[in-house]
Amino acid sequence: MKKEKILILDKARIARKLQRMAFQLWEHNSHEKEMVLVGIEKTGMVMAKDLAARLKKISPIKVEVVSLKLNKKEPWEKITFTANINGKSVVLVDDVANSGKTLLYALRPMLDGKPKKILIAVLVDRKHKSFPVSSDIVGHSVATTMQEHIEVETKGDEIIAAYLQ
Repeated sequence: MKKEKILILDKARIARKLQRMAFQLWEHNSHEKEMVLVGIEKTGMVMAKDLAARLKKISPIKVEVVSLKLNKKEPWEKITFTANINGKSVVLVDDVANSGKTLLYALRPMLDGKPKKILIAVLVDRKHKSFPVSSDIVGHSVATTMQEHIEVETKGDEIIAAYLQ
């Protein structure tokens, strides 16, 4: 039996959430000259690019977008991250914070890069965490059961919807 998809964020609401998140990122980094947005492939990278474009319109901060690749089902396997973040303000960006496992494993190689600080930004934050990770910048919070799933849908370089299943 296929689970019903319930729309929780449409394209217009997502745009408003991302704009608010961009302002929050600027507030957290107003004293910085540059910031690195690290997008977790695939949807997190789409979101990081969108946030970077918004930041460039509203702030003087130089914004760099880099990717971090990992298998979200087995994030400890192979993580690809080669950016130079030494002494920089870094924002780890993903679409959904579910259990916290993906975000926790994504932080590991970033810590080796000796950043000045790290923030976590997610479009949708679930309140049931199995790992001790909290998001600093959140577009939308949802209290779900452990059996429910959040899916963020993209089309090209655009986030178009978020669903609860």
